[in-house]
Amino acid sequence: MEGVWSARDTSPSDIEAALRELLRKRHEEEAAYVPARVLNLVVVVDREWKGEIENRLDNVGRYHPSRTILCAVEEGRTSIDANASITDDSERTGMTLGWERVEVDVGPQHVKALDSIVDPLVVTDLATVVWAPHRHYEAVDSLLKLSQVVLLDSVDEPEPELAVRRAAGFERQAYVVDLAWLRSTPWRERVAAIFDPPRFREAVNRITAVTVRHHPSSVVAASLLVGWLATRLGWEPGRLARHGDTLHGRAKARRQEVEIHLETVSEMSVPGLEGITIGMDSGASFSFDRGPGGLTATRRGRDGKEQQFTALGASRGESGILGEGIRQALLRDPTYGPALEAAEKMLT
Repeated sequence: MEGVWSARDTSPSDIEAALRELLRKRHEEEAAYVPARVLNLVVVVDREWKGEIENRLDNVGRYHPSRTILCAVEEGRTSIDANASITDDSERTGMTLGWERVEVDVGPQHVKALDSIVDPLVVTDLATVVWAPHRHYEAVDSLLKLSQVVLLDSVDEPEPELAVRRAAGFERQAYVVDLAWLRSTPWRERVAAIFDPPRFREAVNRITAVTVRHHPSSVVAASLLVGWLATRLGWEPGRLARHGDTLHGRAKARRQEVEIHLETVSEMSVPGLEGITIGMDSGASFSFDRGPGGLTATRRGRDGKEQQFTALGASRGESGILGEGIRQALLRDPTYGPALEAAEKMLT
């Protein structure tokens, strides 16, 4: 079931009043109606591309925000138009759970002071997440007054150096959820699993080379993966130098230097990582690469012999990454900040 309201040339107070009236009517119509109350998501987009973002939001599965406020920026607009709707899950037994969505059309002149428009619309006492997939960073700066979490995707930034600087700037003011970081989760899990058995734990001190293969837009994701390794293992990474499509550099480990290579794979069709190879001082190596149904793991011994198997269920896929980002907004990952700091050292 759905309730809808819309108005032209409106104001934030009128939108807030309309939301209250929609909720009142739903409670009258359905005694078992309960509005979801977990988090607010404020999304700032270019109006001409908002359909793409709406499609992504519609596919987040069970991680729907309680209230989504989508601010669409339109060139030449001077007034505010808005619509609000309530969608509920009437198939639940004994309870009807509802979600609210507000769309506000604004002009460029509203962006710097977007907090004054959004403030009456968020549900108080809930965590508020701000996301600007079309890089309206002035809006994010304004909305930081209301938000506890910044959702971003470093692949949206064309320059990796600027991407890590911007993420670091936001990270000093709020909790950051970076979709580029989340894409590396299955890779981090599998790499950690290699060295988890007691007989392999000492081997982390014998790593001499790390090569990460990545989508052309995912330099930051690759550097975050290396940054995670560096901070977990006590390496001191140096700045990476570019040679063609590859970034090369070194990190100082406790016993030796570790060679670092970030290699672009132009044939990749989706953002993220294609593979990682970890080389040891004995000549042995461990590799993970994308494959059907998961990651293809390869262990190469010092004698050159290889063993191969598939690590199943390695990724949620690109369609599930936004839902995971919304879920992570309610959690706290203590490893992202240090990894980001290491990536910033390597890229800037």
